[in-house]
Parts: sequence; structure tokens; C-alpha cells
Amino acid sequence: MIARVTRKPRKKRIVILGGGFGGVYAAMQLEKLLARENAVEVCLVSRDNFFLFTPMLHEIAASDLEITNIVNPLRKLLRQIEVIVGDVHQIDLPAQRVLISCDPHNYPQQIGYDHLVLALGSVTNFHNLPGSAEFALPMKSLSDAIRLRAQVLRHMEEANSQCNLSDRQSLLTFVVAGGGFAGVETVAALNDFVREALPFYPSVREEMLRVILVHSGPVILPELGEALGRYTQKVLTGRGVDIRLNTRVKGVTEENVSLVDGSSIPTRNLVWTAGTAPSPLIFSLPCMKAGGRLLVDQFLRVPDWPNLWAVGDCAFVPDMRNPGKSHPLRVPDWPNLWAVGDCAFVPDMRNPGKSHPPTAQHAMREGKIVAQNIVAALADRPLTSFSFRTIGLLASIGRRMGVARIFGFNFSGFFAWWLWRTVYLSKLPGLDKKIRVAFDWTLDLLFPKDVCAVYDLDDHGRNFRWLGQGKETVRNKDDYQSAARELVAWSRGNGLTTNNPLGTEL
Repeated sequence: MIARVTRKPRKKRIVILGGGFGGVYAAMQLEKLLARENAVEVCLVSRDNFFLFTPMLHEIAASDLEITNIVNPLRKLLRQIEVIVGDVHQIDLPAQRVLISCDPHNYPQQIGYDHLVLALGSVTNFHNLPGSAEFALPMKSLSDAIRLRAQVLRHMEEANSQCNLSDRQSLLTFVVAGGGFAGVETVAALNDFVREALPFYPSVREEMLRVILVHSGPVILPELGEALGRYTQKVLTGRGVDIRLNTRVKGVTEENVSLVDGSSIPTRNLVWTAGTAPSPLIFSLPCMKAGGRLLVDQFLRVPDWPNLWAVGDCAFVPDMRNPGKSHPLRVPDWPNLWAVGDCAFVPDMRNPGKSHPPTAQHAMREGKIVAQNIVAALADRPLTSFSFRTIGLLASIGRRMGVARIFGFNFSGFFAWWLWRTVYLSKLPGLDKKIRVAFDWTLDLLFPKDVCAVYDLDDHGRNFRWLGQGKETVRNKDDYQSAARELVAWSRGNGLTTNNPLGTEL
């Protein structure tokens, strides 16, 4: 008698690369849609084991919030999703697998997939400016905010001790490059922080402080329009911020920042918010791209590559309402490849040719749509086009002041600041985190800021910072390929791409 062996059908696997807004919200939506589905498993690969709520990042640097209050453990957010913490080394599109390592001392492991979502986000772009990568601090990650806070406090301590006048001037001069949302919110929070810390440093007087914002355009916050931009300039100038318009950083040394207008600023504190680029891994993929981001169709699907999707900063999502623009999702030529977030160019169906901006509110919705479309693709159902109009834009510009544009209406002052806090508190995942943040904000109204530099990561020297930036930055758009080669060791034909972090061998 011959026993009949019945094999269980292999589960379909959906792999999401990236733990930002696009990737996490795609995973959360898939968890809901597939709650009763046993034939599909979902895996999320992230460099960190937490989800960072970036809109509140500047409040960490300014000591307004405790460090862990704006991060959520991925395993807590995604109870039914397999979470793997590690770095992506290789994406093999024809074989439908990715190679990752969870520990640089262990061998990489392969993960096969039936559908792959790229939500790898973006990295800081220093535009090949001399000294910028070595001496400027980016403002994209939690470690960036921690380093900035620690550096500011360390330099305040040094300036408070006995030092010569020139050293004290460079220690107490703080420069932020970039007049967009990140730059303005950072310079406003930093300005409040250093001025409110003065009572703890008796040898430092307020007139010794210099806080400078450098912006290449004629008005800051151009996304909000000229009126709100000029209002913001007026508020910041009134609070002691020196705003340099129509100029940009030309070069950086350890103690000096030079501008293209010929001026020079003695400083040891430069915060860089003046440019980003998609993940270098995206550059090497043999897919159609626009502006360095993966070109996807209105379904967030990458054409010509089966099972590939993209969302967020790595995706160029064409805006069908505005020719030539995009929503930053499905990658052409690869029917099952999808992209969301900073690496995707997402078409806006209402404005053909244009794209949706790579903002958190778009990435969140792209993640939800890509999840719905993957489930629909598995069930052979029609896909849903991504179409979303920006609800509003808000910025905090310092102590109890803000600016906002909601549904085309402008708001400023205390109400806009209250609106900023209310909206982002409601968007922060986790009831416990909402309560902790609200409690921190209440304490901030009653007590002075904490000036304990307990997370001074720079104690290990600049090598630590460079290793941290190696994965997070590129120096020049024109030199993007060579910068990518720092991460991408080699590339095979037929869509096989290998990504080697510095110091790692496969």
C-alpha cells in the first residue's frame, strides 16, 4: 500500500521594505484586511525596531519631549506582522527575493516574496558641498535629533567656561540650512531652546547668541505661500533669528560656514535640512524612474516587474490633475512591484503629468491604498487608483506660534500653533504615546527645559557620526551614482541588485 502525501499549499508572502509612514501604514492596513486570511503572510523589514513620528522630531532636539515618546515599537503596532530588523543588501527582482542581514557578524538571509512593497524613504543630500557631510548635522532620524541636542548643550557648556572670544562666538552661533518645513521648525525650536537655557549658564549672555537661517529662495516656507512665509520671517526675526535669503551654503569647515554671496559665518553648529534624495538602493534598480524616484502608475504599481509596488519618498506618483507633477506608488513594467513614500513618483490622476508631494499625509494614504490593491490583486479583483488632495499644511514656528493652510485658508499665530499640536497629537499612534506627549507639553508650560546632555553620542568622535551618515546621506545629485556605490557594491544584469553597507562583505 502506498501512502499518499498531501502537501499544504505554500502561503503567499508580502514583503515590505521600510518602516516609515508608507511602509508601516501599508502593514497596518494589510493586517486589518488579512485578519481572517491564513493563506497570506506579511513581513516588514526595517532598520529600526520602531516607527518614528517625524513631525515632532524638532521637539526632541529642543528638549520639549522625551526621546521615546514619539517612537512606537513596530512589534507593538503590528501584532500579526512578522517584523525583521536589519539592512537590505540585495533585491533580486527576477527571482523575487531580497537579501538582508540582521547582524553584521552573521551571514545574510534570503526572504522570498510574492509581492514586494518598496517604502525605503529618502536620505540627506549634501549636494557635494565641501565639508558638509563631515561637519553638518542632518535632521531626519531620532539619532540626528539626539546628536543635535547633545551638541548644543555641549557647546553651551564650553562657552560658559573660560575660553577666548573667537571660540565662544563659533560655539554660540547656530546655523540651519534650508527654509522649508524641517528647517523652519528646527531653527524656531532651537532658538527657543538656547535662549531659555541661558539662566543655567551665567557666563553666557543673550547678545552672545546668534541663530541664523539660510534659505536659497526669496521667502521661507514656500509651500505655504508668500503671505505666511513673510509672516513667519517677521515672527522669527522678532525673536532674534537672523534670516539670510537668496543665498545658500557654499562650503563648511569645522569652525566656519561660507555662503555663495561671499559672506562667512564663524560657527561649529550647522544643521542641514536643505536637500534629500531617494535611497541609493532605488538608483540601481532596473525600473523606470523620474527625478531619481521609481515611476509608478495610478495603482502604485511598478510597470513591467511582477509583484513590485512603491510608496512614499522613493515613488514618483504622477498627478493626473497637474501635468509634470506627481504623487510620490505601482512600478511600470513590473505588475507586482509597488512603491510608496519618498522613493516613489505617484501620478495624480486629477492632474496628469504632475505628482503628489512626498509628505507624511500622502505616504500614509499611499500605504493604505497599496495594501488594498495587493489584496485585490491576490483575489483578482479590480485595483483602486490613488487620488488624494492635500488637506492642509502646518508648521510650528516657536513658542505658541504657528502657521497653517487648511483647505486653502490661511491661519497664523496661537490658533495655528494649537491646531498644529491638536492635529499631530491625534495622528500620533498609540494612546499611551498621546498621553505621554500631552503630559510633556503640560510640564513644558510649567517648568524650564531640561539641559542634561545624557545622550552625547559624539563622545566617540566623528567616526561614529560618519558611520551613521554613511547609510543616511548622499553628497551630490550629479555624483549620485558614485555615492550609491558606497552602498551598492555591485549590480548584476536581469534586475539583480546588491547593496553592501560599508564594512560589510557578502
